[in-house]
Amino acid sequence: MSVAPVEVESSNIDVPNQTRLLLDLQRVNKIAQRLSGCLEVEPIARIITDGLVGQFGCAFARIWVVEPDQTALRLVASSGLYTHTNGSFARVPMGAYKVGKIAQNRVPFLSNRLAEEAWVKDRDWAIANHIQGFAGYPLMTGDRVIGVLATFSRSPMAAEFLEVLQVLCMTATIALDAALSVDTKQPPGAGALAQQTTLSDQLATILKSTTMALVGTETALSASISHVFVQLAELLAEFNCDYARLVYGATDVVLEAIVAIPTADGAQAAYDTAAQWRSRCHQLRFMATCLGGSLQTQPGPQQQMVQIALQTPYTVGPPGAKVSIQCTTALVQVALTCMAYKAQLTVCDPSDPEAVVITDSGPIAQEAAHTIWVRVKASPPPSVRAVIDWTVDVDQLRQVVQRVSQGQPVEAVSGDSGPPRPSEREQEIMALLAQGLRDRDIATRLYISESTVKFHINNSLTKLQAKNRYQAVYQAAIQGWI
Repeated sequence: MSVAPVEVESSNIDVPNQTRLLLDLQRVNKIAQRLSGCLEVEPIARIITDGLVGQFGCAFARIWVVEPDQTALRLVASSGLYTHTNGSFARVPMGAYKVGKIAQNRVPFLSNRLAEEAWVKDRDWAIANHIQGFAGYPLMTGDRVIGVLATFSRSPMAAEFLEVLQVLCMTATIALDAALSVDTKQPPGAGALAQQTTLSDQLATILKSTTMALVGTETALSASISHVFVQLAELLAEFNCDYARLVYGATDVVLEAIVAIPTADGAQAAYDTAAQWRSRCHQLRFMATCLGGSLQTQPGPQQQMVQIALQTPYTVGPPGAKVSIQCTTALVQVALTCMAYKAQLTVCDPSDPEAVVITDSGPIAQEAAHTIWVRVKASPPPSVRAVIDWTVDVDQLRQVVQRVSQGQPVEAVSGDSGPPRPSEREQEIMALLAQGLRDRDIATRLYISESTVKFHINNSLTKLQAKNRYQAVYQAAIQGWI
């Protein structure tokens, strides 16, 4: 997933430990669960701002959405110190103040010297209310900004808090964009008519130049499910999709498509286009996983075509066993959270005493009553009930959690032999690749040739059993390379 550049202004930032970061990610999950089924802009925004105040102790938080004419932002929710949505910041011109600049430049921002910032309208107010920290994040879907989230704190914010906001904003953007689509597409009095619009009609409107087929009897879908399919259709349209098929099965709905993707062997523009495709697919895969579905891509002959399939169930099944995921690496945390959603497990707050704890932290494992150990680097403590590693699949995870929750013994779920270990140079290159650096940038950073970089990346792909660089970075994090 591509990460936007970040502005951070603070000379003395209190960096939280990994446990704090993981707790914050769990709080994000708790806020996201409250958004289910909500299709109105103001209530969605208020749930998020209330969550930032209640879960994270922010002094106050606000969300603005971009107005249809793209010239200003409208305040739709405010929680904490101020709860009104009128006043001097009810409407912020695009590019004005920090909120307008975040929307215009699309750059997240964090400062712990709010009273000293030149853009602050009332410095005396910041001093009187003891406001030190400010963090703002653009709400983006693809390359389109739909709003800005801003939060204020009486204590310094860690730079890593922007990572937490990134995860929260991903969920917020999905919900708000769907709600805004309903608002803009339904004129007053036409709500019932708009609700009758089928998914195939929406896709046909987007994929005008695509040969499209419909298989099965259309079934009414929730707004969140429809939104993911619409997002994929918009991506396919950008890449001139040749063929698409919407299939309504007995338990799920699937959109299959074939699209031509420029290869990375050509001009730089083709490389950038392929990178954009991978990034967008990653976002859609995360969205589908949270809905209990999946997104799969398969290269065609000579790597010139890509087959893509998005699948989601009509409804989420009955809640599964409770799990609390508390891993020390943010990427492992997110990966296991996605897998837990796909396994239809109930992801709970760390404080839930009934939850099975999945962790790679020794102190956390020792305190929990029912623990599944994730074998990344360290050996499991003797108190754990089960052990899994990066080879575990969705079905295995569901079975292990169910057995542990029922007090049954479980054998370790892992390969017979450990995976090949990387060389020091391979670890360096994979770490830089995870930061989004290109081959030539990595070569410059390490004072080696670009061909040497490619050689080590290919070796890493083999050791990690990865088909592409994105999978390699993911597996490198899971296996503790980076």
